[in-house]
Amino acid sequence: MLERLWLMFQHDMSEFWGLLPYPDGTFRSTRLQAAFSGDDSVAYLFTSTDRPVGFAVVRGLTEERRVLTSFFVVRGVRRSGIGLRAVREVVDRHPGRWEVAFQDGNAGAVRFWRRAADAIAPAAWTEDRRPVPTRPDLPPDVWISFAGSGPGGVEEHTGVEDGGRVQG
Repeated sequence: MLERLWLMFQHDMSEFWGLLPYPDGTFRSTRLQAAFSGDDSVAYLFTSTDRPVGFAVVRGLTEERRVLTSFFVVRGVRRSGIGLRAVREVVDRHPGRWEVAFQDGNAGAVRFWRRAADAIAPAAWTEDRRPVPTRPDLPPDVWISFAGSGPGGVEEHTGVEDGGRVQG
């Protein structure tokens, strides 16, 4: 299921990264595979009732900073609140410092991640731009950094509502 969602995510991101699928129709999936190959990474599946609606890939679980390397919500449920509830639940599972990168040209991601940072760490997050490793042809990524305090932190989190849930 995650591999199928990964294809949708990569298709969406190809607009910003200028990537084409491989001849067999797949995209590079090293980040997704890394989530299943060690103790430092994990993938989460987001569902609503019995339907898959997105995922997150996190690395840095054993380090000082966790990095949300990939985050995807299917178009049919975007702007419904599921994405914000899911990112809060993922961050709550791993308290500490967090970073997430996105592209300035992805207007939806810009709005979403600034709103998410405000919800998780009101007035306590930073934003900077960093070159994309191995891709000097691309504009710098935008990085947001914040601290997640876990359940019962800044505000009480109710998890993913409306029948949705995060599965690890």
